[in-house]
Amino acid sequence: MSEPFDVIVLGTGAAGLTAAVTAAAGGARVGLFEKADEVGGTTAWSGGHVWIPGNPHQADIGVEDSEEEAFTYIMSLSRDMIEGRLIRSYLRAGPRMVRFLDESAGTEFHAVADFPDYHPERPGGKPRGGRTVECPLFPFDTLGTWQHKVTKSPYYSNQHLTMSETSLGAVVPELPSEEEFARRAVRDERGRGQALVGRLLKACLDAGVEPRAGHRARELVVEDGRVAGVRFDTPAGQREVRASRGVVLATGGFEWNDEFKRAFLRGPLTHPVSMRTNTGDGLRMAMKTGAMLGNMREAWWVPAAELPEGINAMNRAMISADRTRPRSIMINRQGRRFTNEAANYNAFGGAFHVEDVASFDYANLPCWLVFDQGYLRAYGTIGPHPAGEEPPAWLPGFATLDALAAHLVVPAEELNATVRRWNAHSEKGADPDFHRGESAHDRWWGDPAYKGDVRGTLGPLDEPPYYAIPVKSGALGTKGGPRTDPDARVLDVDGEPVEGLYAAGNVMASPFGMTYGGAGGTLGPAMVFGYLAALHVTGQSGS
Repeated sequence: MSEPFDVIVLGTGAAGLTAAVTAAAGGARVGLFEKADEVGGTTAWSGGHVWIPGNPHQADIGVEDSEEEAFTYIMSLSRDMIEGRLIRSYLRAGPRMVRFLDESAGTEFHAVADFPDYHPERPGGKPRGGRTVECPLFPFDTLGTWQHKVTKSPYYSNQHLTMSETSLGAVVPELPSEEEFARRAVRDERGRGQALVGRLLKACLDAGVEPRAGHRARELVVEDGRVAGVRFDTPAGQREVRASRGVVLATGGFEWNDEFKRAFLRGPLTHPVSMRTNTGDGLRMAMKTGAMLGNMREAWWVPAAELPEGINAMNRAMISADRTRPRSIMINRQGRRFTNEAANYNAFGGAFHVEDVASFDYANLPCWLVFDQGYLRAYGTIGPHPAGEEPPAWLPGFATLDALAAHLVVPAEELNATVRRWNAHSEKGADPDFHRGESAHDRWWGDPAYKGDVRGTLGPLDEPPYYAIPVKSGALGTKGGPRTDPDARVLDVDGEPVEGLYAAGNVMASPFGMTYGGAGGTLGPAMVFGYLAALHVTGQSGS
């Protein structure tokens, strides 16, 4: 694509790729730039789920939905921190975006059956799911020279599975046969976030939009009060690229920037599980234009474990399904449970920020996932480590709870009392302390053989040896940044649009505030506001 461009898009995750595809479909000359040497961003590491209420595929699985139901649900979670007009824009544009991408980008989305919203008992929530969509497998050999330029997830060892073929995306998943895996390998058919990125990237390439990797956006060019281009640092030196209509920021969050984390976040975020290139470049550029910031305290929180060197490229793992299974609990340094272990990971993150005002410390850090030999035999453990009798070499086992308590330096009498109480509650099939297993969301996770049943998450710890894994405060990304209007235009401190500047994804102030609606609740608003930004900057119909 020749320069100068009509539109510059910064970032090649779902937000940036969606913006680029949409702008190109509107006839714009699009420049697509990526800081990293590979494209796809954290989206390529993700499960690839996209949360779109009212999506056109819900009817295929017999789920009814409406804008009002979804609006009621999201606002019920808001704590008066969410702008209703942004949610309206998201809900109205989301189904249109899905139809557009299916028709123009070959996404082939389908609704995920039975996956509940993350707070399904709230007004307007969907216990039977349907608001989450995903793509089928995508053959990466169709990408030509770009086949091996998409960053691969360090957390998924097998790239050839869809989410619906795992226990995270189906009630009772069915693994493909060895023959099917071999067939998929022939054309490098990938699932999850790889499939989403692959399809969007292919649509960009087909439209003549080829990403420029290794371009770190350093500064916006502003002329006569309007954003007119970007200055980049590249391996070949600095360069300036012009944009006649505008620039879309889709550069991700600031979770790898210690200075910004100290300045803005409400609590510790020591173990992000995203791309290390997410250092707040877009946030810094937006602030220099006078942008008003919003939602800066928040992140897409997730419990994470630090792993020994060599298990994966990040030396850490998200603790999602692991903490929801029977025969496991989480404890703090008092040896006590402190929350519903099966709660969605974003909500769970709030437990890490609880203050112990007497000690002036965080009440639930450090903390541990504790489980027994029966858990290890049935489920294995993180890493991933397969089910069986033998733990990984780095994980010691202890013959008694007293010995485990001494190892963790927690009160033995409290740990024993905690486990006795948990075991008694498990036997009765109820958790009066933290209500684990009461929500349809809790019963989705846990043991796949008991999905929809409280036995999928409640079960005793009564078979030594006992094990414990330290759990840290992590995040998929931060969710604060410049405020935007319903068309994704960045707003200044007076509430007026910064001419020519748009934002989408984790670089913007999330329209969801502190909440997380359901599976794909990160990618949903990222893609929708990337879509809206492109519609507006190219003069197509917007929000």
